[in-house]
Amino acid sequence: MKEQKKKLGLLPRLLIAIVVGILIGQFMPVWFGRIIVTASGLFSAFLKFIIPIMIVAYVTKGIADLQGGAGKLLLITVAIAYTSTLIFGSASYLVSSTLFPSFMSEGALQQIAAATGTGLSTYFSLSIPPLLDTLTAVALAFVLGLSMSMLRGKTIGDHLYYDMQDLAGIVDNVLNRVIIPLLPLYICGTFADMTRSGKTFAILGILWKVFLVVIIMHLVCIVIQFTIAGLLSRKNVLTLIRNQIPGYAAAVGTQSSAAAIPVNLKCAEADGISPQIRNFVVPLCANIHMAGSMITITACATAVCLMNRLPISLATVVPFIMTLGVAMVASPGAPGGSIMTALPFLYMIFGTELGDPNGPICALMVALYITQDSFGTACNVSGDNAIGVIVDTVYRKWIAKTSAED
Repeated sequence: MKEQKKKLGLLPRLLIAIVVGILIGQFMPVWFGRIIVTASGLFSAFLKFIIPIMIVAYVTKGIADLQGGAGKLLLITVAIAYTSTLIFGSASYLVSSTLFPSFMSEGALQQIAAATGTGLSTYFSLSIPPLLDTLTAVALAFVLGLSMSMLRGKTIGDHLYYDMQDLAGIVDNVLNRVIIPLLPLYICGTFADMTRSGKTFAILGILWKVFLVVIIMHLVCIVIQFTIAGLLSRKNVLTLIRNQIPGYAAAVGTQSSAAAIPVNLKCAEADGISPQIRNFVVPLCANIHMAGSMITITACATAVCLMNRLPISLATVVPFIMTLGVAMVASPGAPGGSIMTALPFLYMIFGTELGDPNGPICALMVALYITQDSFGTACNVSGDNAIGVIVDTVYRKWIAKTSAED
């Protein structure tokens, strides 16, 4: 009997993809890099097409599968996600305003912008317009899922539920046979392009202290979130964090919370989150939970203000964070989506004149943010599963109480 070959795990494949992407961007000829980036771009186009379908299928079925209190659990999830975004964004300002002045130099952002060269262009691209945008998909999933949860088995909704179950099965098949196997290629192309353009190393040589502080804030945020989740669920915090490593790596590579959903669902399964909870919390929070991105945006805005001697205070930062917590709902589908969504609101920090989205201050803000976007996205994604553990704990207690009463 032949020995079964051991398959290389997802995390090693993702890490290998990152290293290979950096090597391709640094050492390989441009024509070779363009081939990789072209393949990565085609996969990205397909991924953007499938993500809204994934959200509709998983979130709808996840909500419909809840045995009771679907509306309340949904409200709890949204409230936790928004509160997390607000708290960690505010904490980011307090840390940044305390530490950044000691190692901030004028003109550092201009140096980053000057160091950033031209990335790799694709040989050709293919546009596959999604059937729905992400915000529409989330709204539709809410309506269908809540309605089926209330009506299924009573009046109507049974046939649609089984259709949605079939759709979720089809999406499962696509994820397991196409998305997960090709995800390392996507990550490889992303890092090849970033390295060729100079983005991977520019900030490390110029503002590495700012970069390091932001990354530490992300990691502290993740530890706090999983500590709370572990205490409430009575699960081992270190195990929860270890289970999240593949999801973190996938988010770093894709720079997209939505693109990391397939891997994050696997992490949620390893955490022991029930299928009905993980299938609606993970895709939902990928679109509404932005703690990591908010940490990065707030820190970058603070850095820009300090380097340009602009006034900034908690009184101006909090309304900005509260606004972005809602506005960024539609942004997770693309790398850098959060900062692009934030551009129209930067006047709340920089003032009407300097906060012009097409002005130099905002351009510099984007340059600094993009270099750290991957890690903010990874923080978002990790927090999604911490929220999933909390909501799953509430759900299990709810079911136990309902069963005892019956």
